[in-house]
Amino acid sequence: MTSPGSAHDVVLDQDGVRLTVEDMVATVTLTNPAKRNAQSPALWRALTQAGRSLPGSVRVVVLRAEGMSFSAGLDRQAFTPEGFTGEPSFLELARMSDTALDAVISEYQEAFTWWRRNDIISVAAVQGHAIGAGFQLALACDLRIVAQDAQFAMRETALGLVPDLTGTHPLVSLAGYARALEICATGRSVHADEAERIGLAQLVVPGAELDAAVRDLVAALLVAPRDAVVETKTLLRGAATRSYEDQRAAERASQTRRLRDLAGLGD
Repeated sequence: MTSPGSAHDVVLDQDGVRLTVEDMVATVTLTNPAKRNAQSPALWRALTQAGRSLPGSVRVVVLRAEGMSFSAGLDRQAFTPEGFTGEPSFLELARMSDTALDAVISEYQEAFTWWRRNDIISVAAVQGHAIGAGFQLALACDLRIVAQDAQFAMRETALGLVPDLTGTHPLVSLAGYARALEICATGRSVHADEAERIGLAQLVVPGAELDAAVRDLVAALLVAPRDAVVETKTLLRGAATRSYEDQRAAERASQTRRLRDLAGLGD
């Protein structure tokens, strides 16, 4: 799979993550296909840095991966006694105080949080396996276009753990509580067609058409004025936690800002 667009400026390239920018579109690519883009704390820090490095001109962020798999999840080295070089092992994490361990996991989670910022729309292009942390990374994005060979699975529970990289909230929001519980508790694979049917994917395409489908979606997302898109995303993201009347009020306030801006009366 190749990046959408042509001439990209490389902003960051480290620890299995490459960030390139072309005008209003940024592309974050997982670049370790030999290990099926398995994840590690170093990769998570690189993803966090990618989010911090986005130019203000960027409106859409595409998340993609090199090779046959989007991401096979946490690198199996994490489950060895020594873990990753220079990183706390699972046993060392377990021995930390609650406060210290909470801080470590919170730092890991930062790699998964910035994709839903109101000033950007994020699109995950998923092929092959998206397992565990890979599934959660795809869920971190606003939208998902998937190849027909895509397979999602949340295997953490089978390992005696829980999905802790921010995936539970979007999974429940998209698929509903009962389906989310069944997916997590069984660890089964969710194939592309089912992912589209239950709302985890917006579009399923043949693998050879994944790039083109992403380009088409990106182009469509860039048509509307940026401020209107930002206001709309902000409204939609807050809708689930607001009452009906509060959402009505939020719509009025948002439309007031838009009308005044269009009339040249904004701040």
